[in-house]
Amino acid sequence: MVVALGIIPEAIAFSIVAGVDPQVGLFGSICILIVVALMGGRPGMVSACTAGVALLMGGLVQSHGLTYLLAASILAGVFQILWGYLRLAHQMRFVPRAVTVGFVNAIGVLIFLAQLPQLGIGRDGGETIPSLVATGQSIAWPWVWGLVVLGLVLIYGLPRLTRLVPSTLVAILVISGLAEWWQLPIPRVGDLGQLPNALPVFALPEVFASPDTWGIILPTALAISLVGLLQSFLTASVVEDRLDEDADYEAEARAEGVANIVAGLFGGMAGAGMIGQSVINLESGGRYRLSTLTAGVGLLVLVISLSGWLARIPMAALVAVMIMVSISTVNWESFLKMGTIPKSDTSVMLLTLVLALLTRNLAIAVVVGVALAAILFSRKVAKVVDVEAHWLGDDHLHYRVRGQLFFVSTVYFLAGFKQHAHPARVTIDMAEAHVWDQTGMRALDQVIRKLQQAGSRVEVQNLNQESLNLFERISESPDAVLGQG
Repeated sequence: MVVALGIIPEAIAFSIVAGVDPQVGLFGSICILIVVALMGGRPGMVSACTAGVALLMGGLVQSHGLTYLLAASILAGVFQILWGYLRLAHQMRFVPRAVTVGFVNAIGVLIFLAQLPQLGIGRDGGETIPSLVATGQSIAWPWVWGLVVLGLVLIYGLPRLTRLVPSTLVAILVISGLAEWWQLPIPRVGDLGQLPNALPVFALPEVFASPDTWGIILPTALAISLVGLLQSFLTASVVEDRLDEDADYEAEARAEGVANIVAGLFGGMAGAGMIGQSVINLESGGRYRLSTLTAGVGLLVLVISLSGWLARIPMAALVAVMIMVSISTVNWESFLKMGTIPKSDTSVMLLTLVLALLTRNLAIAVVVGVALAAILFSRKVAKVVDVEAHWLGDDHLHYRVRGQLFFVSTVYFLAGFKQHAHPARVTIDMAEAHVWDQTGMRALDQVIRKLQQAGSRVEVQNLNQESLNLFERISESPDAVLGQG
């Protein structure tokens, strides 16, 4: 129940980030919690609507509306089920930590930037809200700012006194009470859209009937599926470490997919694993599926029975919660320890962060970050190829190759051969080397052919079996002697 109470403000806030009514985030969180509780690969893990996924939805909602978002959520779920059967979790392990840190930092910054309009930054200062139209009052922004500061003080100060109740919940109750007592002219949750007053209803989005829909929702659905799984796998990893128990990542991917399909069919937005709420669940004693299921059912009961109260919550309270979420999301050590972290890792992290902020697309930022990390890593690995040459006699030159020979290391490999020395016999010892790809084998082939054209008898020794098989398939120098030492 503590988790359910904590999810309410976050689900509403994430709905605002996505540009939809609060009930869309609440219905989505309810569906995801219940389905993942029954099917997830890591019992005790909490999944619901998240900021990282919500950030991907704004553009689609603004341009095409809620129906297209629901369709994208369903399609994202289908992709996630497919990723689960394709064992994408194993591929996710190749995402470098620098990319993951940049991804997390970007989420934190984007969450904070999404709160600026709620603070009056970038909005018309005289803008009115529905509940104040009759009185002709405008938003009292100084009150909003003061309540946000009060909320942050309560959120960070209360845990120093007690952790029996969530500080975010206390902050929301106190700010709501003050706003009601003084009848402050400030934005409230009910001014942002419809809140649920009945159970969600099953409905298949009509836009699926139009062929044009698929091209519109496909980019967003792919981004949601990949970013959602990355967040879910990170959450599962955190829970795995805390409980010292293995998680089934493929099962988790399939469960997240089914959950997002169900959410879309019942009028909710897609979501993913929630690290913060998962930690709260564990610290409250939740270890098994019953804890997550209770949170989902409890959230449904709370939302339906308290919708009138939820509508009166000041937006300032949710802004304070989201600022806290953004601060706790950012990995501050990645900035404070830039001097000690390798420059390549720092550059990858910063590129991922900046690209996410510029494009507002976390999926693109992750892909480009992984590509840059691979390039930088390849440059480092390329330099470990070493070629030593020494004479065994007047007419016998011996080369010893050490390291990994593949597409980026061929330049250093070719530079190690004395192309102007052409004795009667040349031996190339590959005992401490491995040829990984066609480019590496072509480089070896090039050396052999040049030496043979100059009149040398070339013998390649000690190729391991995998490299030998590659040589026999694609080599253009079949006359080279393949000695085994």
